[in-house]
Amino acid sequence: MRARQSVRTPFDPHHSIAIEDMKQILEAARWAPTPHNMQNFEIVVVDNKDVLEKLGIIESRVTVDFLRENYEQLSFSKKELSRKKVGILGTTFPSSFRNPSMFRKVADECPPMSLSQSIDGSPTILIVIYDSRKRAPDSEGDVLGLVSLGCVMENIWLMAQSLGISVRILSDFGDKGVDKEVKRILHIPGHMNVVYGLRLGYPIHPMAKNLRVRRELKDFTYYNDYKNKGVE
Repeated sequence: MRARQSVRTPFDPHHSIAIEDMKQILEAARWAPTPHNMQNFEIVVVDNKDVLEKLGIIESRVTVDFLRENYEQLSFSKKELSRKKVGILGTTFPSSFRNPSMFRKVADECPPMSLSQSIDGSPTILIVIYDSRKRAPDSEGDVLGLVSLGCVMENIWLMAQSLGISVRILSDFGDKGVDKEVKRILHIPGHMNVVYGLRLGYPIHPMAKNLRVRRELKDFTYYNDYKNKGVE
């Protein structure tokens, strides 16, 4: 769990995922907890080069909402990130993504980005979908059902990590417009919603050792009463 991280470097397209490893990853997904044992997910495994290329042609655009909400999570030095213990280092983004006065201009003028930039050599993409006609009992907005999709993600990620396979979440697969194209290319029925994609593979170059931060236990735990902070 502590070694797991999102790998954004290019993957080796010629280093495929072994069938037995993929079966273990899917088996881990199969045992993810879901409300009322609904098992409210399905997974499309894409490892065909031609299909990956078709998905890579799909374009998405950066939005003002993304830029604004992303900015709120940024620290602008390692010292600041170490102090805050949450968020990400802003220097990993273009300067225009770090300047609120430019957000509207960036959203209006930035050319569309193809999904090939996200896929970036991955020999396999897993696309997690769920049936929009179902929901967990008495769960407004199907919050419980959506939580279980996060459990699926975590199970997949931890199993892949244990097998030495790198992972990156591709949230743009579920974006409006993008999901329609994904469903068209993969012949996914209209009532099934695309939630996210997972890029699996082996990095061409070793991952840089980035600063990783987490809150201390005492910063987010309480005992028996919200006034009683957690252990040191």
